[in-house]
Amino acid sequence: MSAALDFHSGINQGVAPVTYGQGDRPPRGDYAHARADYTCDQQWERYTAAEHDLYRRLYERQAAQLPGLACEEFIAAVKHLGEPSRIPRFDQLSETLHRRTGWEVVAVPGLIPEEAFFALLAARRFPVTNWIRKPEEFDYVVEPDVFHDLFGHVPLLFDPMFADYMQAYGEGGLKASRLEACERLARLYWYTVEFGLISTPAGLRAYGAGILSSAGELRYSVESPEPQRLGFDLERIMRTRYRIDSYQASYFVIDGFAQLFEATAPDFTPVYRRVAAAGDLEADARLPSDKVY
Repeated sequence: MSAALDFHSGINQGVAPVTYGQGDRPPRGDYAHARADYTCDQQWERYTAAEHDLYRRLYERQAAQLPGLACEEFIAAVKHLGEPSRIPRFDQLSETLHRRTGWEVVAVPGLIPEEAFFALLAARRFPVTNWIRKPEEFDYVVEPDVFHDLFGHVPLLFDPMFADYMQAYGEGGLKASRLEACERLARLYWYTVEFGLISTPAGLRAYGAGILSSAGELRYSVESPEPQRLGFDLERIMRTRYRIDSYQASYFVIDGFAQLFEATAPDFTPVYRRVAAAGDLEADARLPSDKVY
């Protein structure tokens, strides 16, 4: 659920974006002050004491669940977000992040058009929603808010291999938009960056931001017997639909972040053709070729 995870187009004030993920609630966001590239000012001074406290409570609840469920790379990097007592200032966080991997954090009003999203990633600028959820959404929010984007996404941008993958993904997305293949790439983002699992010597662990920022799905994705966990397969993922308003029916497992980076290296043009010819799969589909964990 990053600032553009549902990839949409034609956004204007009062016009609901069209999303690829299946769900029943339209996204929200105030785009009145967005620039041409859809970035905006964070306006940190407008956060209320109650909003800062809501961020603190979200952070502390999620951080307590990480051991044994989140990958060690994430656990080691989350400290870079600073003290959880206040929503971080994006400019200060960007200084630290840029020194590590050359990335920076920029504010956006919420979901942004796919080409704007890809262009920001290609330039190593990660878009973070500048508003925070309502107290009644404490347990679950469909749209990406500042907590989801900061806590879920930003820590792994301190990892050089993952940071390079995200830039390569953005560059690939700019090409995909010209090939009318963005929905395929959206699925790759969903099942890796948002809801990916990684195999470690200690067992399966979460690295996807949608999992890591969710109170319930973190334990569900790693320990529940209900979902299926399948080995990473680029074309299989690009064929697989997903829902944006429920836990996942399937999770895809990587062996390491190098596998992600290598997956984005080839030219996807022939991949898109093969995937289109093979047809779509439902989120809970099982194929004879699937590696099942």
